[in-house]
Amino acid sequence: MKVKKSIAVLAGMLLCAPLAFARPADEQKEAERVENAGKVMQEILDVPDDIPQNMLDKARCVVVVPSVVKAAFVVGAAFGRGVMVCRTGPNYDGPWGAPTMMALEGGSFGFQIGVEGTDFVFLIMNNRGAESLLKSNVKLGGDASVAAGPVGRTASADTDAAMRAEILTYSRARGVFAGISLEGSTLRPDGNGNKALYGHEVSAQEIIREHKVEAPASADMLIHRLQKASPHRT
Repeated sequence: MKVKKSIAVLAGMLLCAPLAFARPADEQKEAERVENAGKVMQEILDVPDDIPQNMLDKARCVVVVPSVVKAAFVVGAAFGRGVMVCRTGPNYDGPWGAPTMMALEGGSFGFQIGVEGTDFVFLIMNNRGAESLLKSNVKLGGDASVAAGPVGRTASADTDAAMRAEILTYSRARGVFAGISLEGSTLRPDGNGNKALYGHEVSAQEIIREHKVEAPASADMLIHRLQKASPHRT
């Protein structure tokens, strides 16, 4: 009987072992994703001719999706996982807050990337656009108006793109940074990513608007670089 009991206990331990290792591995993966987003944002903000300062100063939130890749054998289809950080405060005008994980998905008409390893940056330009992204899938160009973001330090904040679009979109591939149209693709909260990053289920709404979690250490570079570049919304 003791042998059978020992075997049962050992079997139970072996079955639980993958679960014990899965959570730290998933947490590490999401932490690395946040760190990569910080590196991408730092590199982009260090170049004055990339995102215009006046556009960044008007943004409520920033989404960074590093290294989007095309799906194999599917022409044009692509996917990516990234991070969204928003300004705190009821009107999105406070310091930059904790990140929520996001997923970017699209079809052939939405992703004409051409090369693998493309980074994407989204500026969320008004409250409606920010609130939409916190709640559900947002189809760019459908549920939210989107435009290729202007580049260069002299780009005017009064351009049609900035005045009308809820989301401005940028891409960086092989060192080239430019505005790009991503109509037809979708952005959505990544619930599994948030659970892995924070160790428990927490929604994008709870992270961004209700401040129920503290920003992880992996987000330090991303938050601090944005805070340095644009401490106040204009």
